[in-house]
Amino acid sequence: MTTTSSTTSATTTSSLVTALGGGSGVDMTALANNLAQAQFASRNDRLAAKSDKLDAQISAASNIKSLMLGLDTSLGTLVRSGSLARTPSLANAAVAGASLSGSSQPSGSYSLEVTQLASRQQLASAPFAATTSPVGSGTLTLKFGTVSGSSFAQDSAHAAVDIAIPQGATLADVASAINGADAGVSAYVTTTVDGAQLVLKGAEGAANGFVLESADAGLSVLAWSPGSANGQLMNTATDAAFKIDGLSMTAKSNTVTDAIPGVKLQLTASNTGAPTTVSFSDPSSAIATSMQDFVDALNEVVSALNTATSIGGDLANDAGARALKRSLASLGGAAIMPGATGAAKTLSDLGLKIQRDGTFTLDTDRLKATQTADPKGVAAMFTNGVNGVFGTIDKIYRSATSTTDAYSLGSSIAGYTKKKTGIATEKTDLADQQEKLRARLVAQYTASESRIGAFKSTGSMLTNQIAQWNKSS
Repeated sequence: MTTTSSTTSATTTSSLVTALGGGSGVDMTALANNLAQAQFASRNDRLAAKSDKLDAQISAASNIKSLMLGLDTSLGTLVRSGSLARTPSLANAAVAGASLSGSSQPSGSYSLEVTQLASRQQLASAPFAATTSPVGSGTLTLKFGTVSGSSFAQDSAHAAVDIAIPQGATLADVASAINGADAGVSAYVTTTVDGAQLVLKGAEGAANGFVLESADAGLSVLAWSPGSANGQLMNTATDAAFKIDGLSMTAKSNTVTDAIPGVKLQLTASNTGAPTTVSFSDPSSAIATSMQDFVDALNEVVSALNTATSIGGDLANDAGARALKRSLASLGGAAIMPGATGAAKTLSDLGLKIQRDGTFTLDTDRLKATQTADPKGVAAMFTNGVNGVFGTIDKIYRSATSTTDAYSLGSSIAGYTKKKTGIATEKTDLADQQEKLRARLVAQYTASESRIGAFKSTGSMLTNQIAQWNKSS
């Protein structure tokens, strides 16, 4: 604060002296400013040039990174949508929903007839006066197995579950305790015309039937087994029963994953005597269109890379840009489906063809030939996973944008940004040095002006005195 005030005062003094015609007559403040700027001009110019070059490098690298992100994201969205897969569908959509399961590519058509849906056991207790009615304390035991008529066959592979009921527990407390046991049986309390009742629901499948036992007298009213006078069996647990191509099958739930290879069925209704057909869409046309879009997007990236890495380009000597360029150049021959035995193994098999300048073109004849020879293999290339078209591009994108690999575009951007920050610090330091020099020169020149003014005043006085002497003579 003191230095600034002193500099301002000296500058004001120098300006006043000059304005009043005293001193040397030279604007020392402007002279000090110009000298300070001239001394630091070359260094400021070098820093500005470096900063501009770094801006251009960051911009070029970020643009390529953005193009790769767009390619990766759009390709991932397309693959995940399932529009390029052999999507299953049912002629009677009310019977079941169908979706792909895993990475296999099913084909052909199948007949589906659902004769019985899987169901879950539902049990209602005897009515109580209210949900807050006390029910006693002790232990309730859930045992699992098959309920059939008045018999129960326990499933030895499904362990029984003991549920502790504390002293003073109400009907609502019992429901909470059953739910808290996480035994595959849910419970809630509802109020009916007869009173408050505890309702229990098991899991789908015949083997998930259950009985409720208790050796404690206070809880005996909640105990239930087939033929018991306590409670009411609202529904019996059953397996799903259906036919695939006329062959009878069962499932423990309405979600079926092993009936048709590569397909998950969600059974929703029965169609006894009226089988429906499960068929698969042909994605050939969609894949051909997507491959052309893929080639166009790749060329946009390659064109940006070619411009940036050309002689005199912003990224001419950038290791990350050149590494990405090499990765893209090797795309055609890369085996993106390791272990594939059909005709579809590489992107070249899908018609991707590289040209001398590094850009790509689509060989539609090669693509059609591969689709004809190995349609399932081609479709498999467009599924989500570590392999295939998306997996390959995603791996290249992640490698290019990594900041841990010294030879990546991400590391290049981080390095350029760090250098840009360093230059900003240098500029600030240089500006401080320039201001200190300017202030020092102003102070020195102001002092000189004061001395020159004093000399001129003395000279003027002597001149006047001599003139007076001459008149006297």
